[in-house]
Amino acid sequence: MKDNKKGGIKGKRQRFAEKNAKPSHGSTYSRTRSTQSKPKPAAEKDRKVKRASRPQTSPQQLSDNSQYIQWFPGHMTRTKRQIQSDLKLVDAVAEIIDARLPLSSRNPDLSELIGGKPRIILMNKCDLADPRATKKWIEYFRKQGLKAIELDCKSGRGLGSFVTSVREVLADKIAAWEAKGMKNHSLRVMIVGIPNVGKSSFINRISNSSKAKVEDRPGVTRGNQWFTLDKNIELLDTPGVLWPKFDDQAVGERLAFTGAVKDQIMDTEQLALRLIEYMQGNITPVFLERFSLDAEEISGLPSHELLALIAKKRGMLISGGNADTERAAVMVLDEFRAAKLGRITLELPGE
Repeated sequence: MKDNKKGGIKGKRQRFAEKNAKPSHGSTYSRTRSTQSKPKPAAEKDRKVKRASRPQTSPQQLSDNSQYIQWFPGHMTRTKRQIQSDLKLVDAVAEIIDARLPLSSRNPDLSELIGGKPRIILMNKCDLADPRATKKWIEYFRKQGLKAIELDCKSGRGLGSFVTSVREVLADKIAAWEAKGMKNHSLRVMIVGIPNVGKSSFINRISNSSKAKVEDRPGVTRGNQWFTLDKNIELLDTPGVLWPKFDDQAVGERLAFTGAVKDQIMDTEQLALRLIEYMQGNITPVFLERFSLDAEEISGLPSHELLALIAKKRGMLISGGNADTERAAVMVLDEFRAAKLGRITLELPGE
């Protein structure tokens, strides 16, 4: 451990900040907004107006543990251009989102990219989300004129309704083809979504293949691939696309909670503290039982003290009997992402 210029010992967060002062090649990450302003084209101004309609986070929803998360790898710019180019090849678009954060896991740029193409919303990972909240979101999308179905790609739940839903949203086009004598015309559907929402898992499961690469980390799919289903339906897979800037700081946090943003670009312990703050405001019996906690015991307890308590409950100690909070932070995030702390939805319609 090195001394700083004032002769003191550098703290863990200071060392982390210095280590991550320069973003890795192809990515951008910053905890503070840039003060530089650049002229933006008209299309970018239009996108900013559309993004302004998204709910913004009030200062009360954030805390000292909040991080300004920013991530836009270079390959995502190429992916956006590829989507625009390939849209002419498909009849509809299936947008896969995370059922735990149905709004935050939607890329606002996709609506502009997709335009007037018929669209289906696939709420994946519904096995990890609160089922009551999922039903509310399906009704929310219905009122927006969008067909939404809940999925669990691991068990296959909901996959049976995908083909029916595709035919439903393309009913007018199918009728027009049949009127011209073109029966059993192939239906082509593009699969889109942000990283780590389960696009490859969906394609593998529904096509009964393992050709689409699957890993539990963002940014695995790099190129576009076609997959053929029964009943004359073809799927076009695309790499996951995030948007260049999280206008709402809480959106970046929620995505980080679920693993849609790489853990390597942020302070994992600080992220876990932020998640614990959320859990304290929405306490579940499963959370208390999982860590052998008492609701009254942790009421009003600062998040860093609660993390230390969780570490000790799990026997995660370092020399001197102190809590190993770094190790506990990783464990808390992993257990949340696996729904071991309960089936939790991080946002609701109208919040």
